[in-house]
Amino acid sequence: MGKHALLSASSSSRWISCPPSARLGENYEDKGSDYAAEGTSAHLLCEYKLKKALGLDAKEPTADLTFYNEEMEKCADGYTEFILGLLEKAKESCKDPIILIEQRLDFSKYVKEGFGTVDALLIADGTIHVADYKHGAGILVESQDNPQMKLYSLGALELFDDIYDIDNVSMTVYQPRRDNVSTYIVSKENLYQWAEEIIKPAAELAYAGEGNYQCGEWCRFCKAKNECRARAEHNLELARYDFKLPPLLEDDEVDNILEKIDALVSWANDIKDYALRSALSGKHWSGWKLVEGKSNRKYINEDAVAKVVQAAGYDPFEHKVIGISAMEKKLGKSKFAELLGNLVEKPQGKPTLVLHSDKRPTINTVQQDFSEL
Repeated sequence: MGKHALLSASSSSRWISCPPSARLGENYEDKGSDYAAEGTSAHLLCEYKLKKALGLDAKEPTADLTFYNEEMEKCADGYTEFILGLLEKAKESCKDPIILIEQRLDFSKYVKEGFGTVDALLIADGTIHVADYKHGAGILVESQDNPQMKLYSLGALELFDDIYDIDNVSMTVYQPRRDNVSTYIVSKENLYQWAEEIIKPAAELAYAGEGNYQCGEWCRFCKAKNECRARAEHNLELARYDFKLPPLLEDDEVDNILEKIDALVSWANDIKDYALRSALSGKHWSGWKLVEGKSNRKYINEDAVAKVVQAAGYDPFEHKVIGISAMEKKLGKSKFAELLGNLVEKPQGKPTLVLHSDKRPTINTVQQDFSEL
């Protein structure tokens, strides 16, 4: 693995919001995760397929990938098709667009020792296109005001702004497992203004290990999240309510709890995981002990079980239609729509409370429906 920058583009949302977390994380070993390893495999496959489509030398990587499956193959094909589409569109207004793959970018003009690698970079008259592949299926990643994409864009401008007549930067997050292709276009002037007013001051604080600790959704990716005192104090503020039933609280107090409850649950789970891992490593927590958890029976050999049950005259198998997602992968999206489009429905989702910043439209309550009638 290559060297990672202290103030990396991928962690920028965290160190911009909580500058001292960058240095705090240096005290922890980077253990990685299966999700990160899967993402690395997907990126290697995307790189190979795009290079091959462009007629460039590339070694077929599938035999060496830690994670590889049919879904990853389709995702990489879709990504390649998308980038090739950008290239063809650029050729309509530019005779000689340049496309770079896995290009290292330097944005140290604004972030000390700052560098990163962008998945695809397309340079044409007037616009630079920055594309980043995201294999994750959990968190939806938007391109709008995305600091990682903006830092990549600054690095791209550092390379090409003096060579090409650049007006805008187009930033795209390609996240196929979430059916998400998010594009955000920003002017060069606005990007430079952001760099001077936002990124440089935050980076100076972060590099020095200074500034104020701030808790937020970025905490989930912080190496110190389990032991961070600032995060603990932030979440323990809820203890002052003594968890009374909502009818005993004022409306503004319920609003305050709702705003913090998800972060509280996430923090509590992180603390439990940290304590368990420490106990498994030999640490003793006062008043707690390690025990064997509940387990379920399982077959030692399913093939042998099937043969024995069949020999006894019984059917050992369940027979049911496979799930919708599995069926769509099996048939392909177009064939699935052709064969089963009129046999699939999507029921209304269960009502849930979210912040106003959520992009989903507001649903009416029964009382509102009655009032409209």
